Amino acid sequence: MNKLLAALIATVFATAAIAQTAPVAEAQASAQKDVNKAANKEAKVVANANEDVAKAQMKADEKKADAHNKAAKTKAKAHDNVVDADPEDKMKAQAKADKKDAKADAKAHKASVKADEKLAKEKVEANADKAVAATKTMEAKAKADADVKAAAAK
Repeated sequence: MNKLLAALIATVFATAAIAQTAPVAEAQASAQKDVNKAANKEAKVVANANEDVAKAQMKADEKKADAHNKAAKTKAKAHDNVVDADPEDKMKAQAKADKKDAKADAKAHKASVKADEKLAKEKVEANADKAVAATKTMEAKAKADADVKAAAAK
């Protein structure tokens, strides 16, 4: 009789355990799907942010190079004017050339600073986007864990 009662009790518990694992398994699968979806979104955001930063870096480098090339051309032209100047006007031409050199350098430096500023802004925006995406992924994971625990508690 004890063996029969023990077998009956074991069957009841086994049936209850099987009935309980189905909702838990469904909750786990659903939770994993949500977490994967959030992780994929985060990966896309990170990839886009990195791409935007790379583009901004290229643009900044291009602007800097253009500014320095323009400055070099201006300096060369000013130097040519000094060479072409009459001997008595050489000092005056040299002073003008030095002034143009300084102006060209200042303009190139200003362009470089502006390009770096835009790049820095793009990096800040990218980092903010990455942080928001990571937070959403963590939120999805926490919600998934809570859903699984709730399903297991039923």
